[in-house]
Amino acid sequence: MLWLIFAVFTAVAVLSVLWPLAKAPRGVARGEIGIAIYKAQLAEIERDEAQRVVAPEDAQGAKAEAARRLMAADAAIEPLPAASRTRARLASVGVSIFVPVLALSLYATIGHPDMPDAPLAARLDASPARMDLAAAIAKIEAHLAQHPDDGRGFEVLAPVYLRMGRAGDAVSAARAALRLLGETPARHALYGETLVAAAKGVVTPEAKQSFEAAAAKDPSAAEPRFFLGLAAEQEGDKAGAREIWGRLVAEAPQGAPWAQALREKVAALGAGPEATQDGLAAKSEALPEAGQMTAIRGMVERLASRLAQNGQDVEGWLRLVRSYTVLHEPGKARSALIDAKRNLAGDPNALVRIETLARELGLEG
Repeated sequence: MLWLIFAVFTAVAVLSVLWPLAKAPRGVARGEIGIAIYKAQLAEIERDEAQRVVAPEDAQGAKAEAARRLMAADAAIEPLPAASRTRARLASVGVSIFVPVLALSLYATIGHPDMPDAPLAARLDASPARMDLAAAIAKIEAHLAQHPDDGRGFEVLAPVYLRMGRAGDAVSAARAALRLLGETPARHALYGETLVAAAKGVVTPEAKQSFEAAAAKDPSAAEPRFFLGLAAEQEGDKAGAREIWGRLVAEAPQGAPWAQALREKVAALGAGPEATQDGLAAKSEALPEAGQMTAIRGMVERLASRLAQNGQDVEGWLRLVRSYTVLHEPGKARSALIDAKRNLAGDPNALVRIETLARELGLEG
């Protein structure tokens, strides 16, 4: 009976290899080339770190960058022309003969049905190059359970969790790395990205603060600036989003794959510099009626929070006053006018615009 089971397992293994060969081949994906390159870079960085060719902190930064490029390559896979059917058929014949013969030969040499499993400790101590992703993560998690102050481990895990869709775990790991290792632009950007993933694509106030910290430390960094543009768009600040993304596109390296997509987002924002009542309605029109007012209030609150931190944005104050008027909250609109005048007291042109809007909306006095 045991050998019958082995025969069935062998047949399944062979068919699992033959099936894709028998189908119409899809060819090699372009993105797979990039994936292979970045995986090789990660392995090379780990070897250099083990041999003390590079400092541990430099190695961690290089690994984080290679991991982000790996994720980008994985998301940009494009199929290439298919391979030859003749080669597929020859491979099918070879597999159908070679796999059973090799399996039986190896089993006859080193195996028997009563052989026990390898000890768990021995498996965890195996070379990282031979471990699959799940085992590698389990090993790092076990290490961190014993050494919760090892910020490097959390920094390695955070982008991996993010790529696996484990947003909550990614947030915890990125927060721990930031706390234990200190503030850097890359760590702030990673933490912000995990918060956005956990919020299903919404740039929360905490995420925005993290991106702002990253951009302040490294104004040339593209990732935090992209998310700051996204935050502006979500707040209804189309002019702000166009400005941030426009500069990012202008500074993009030649042939950057994301530049064209960002140009299209900038174009989709349109030419109007202000978010009016129609703009707020368009932002929430796809939501159920009961959720539209909640969505609008959320956007207005985020705008008010931003202005509380940076009160020199006259366009933002104009949008906030209009928004409160749309929400039929004249008291808040008047308070916003007072705050705007206080923050813009040194800008006569801005004060004229604020006063003009107050008259238009009947809020003067």
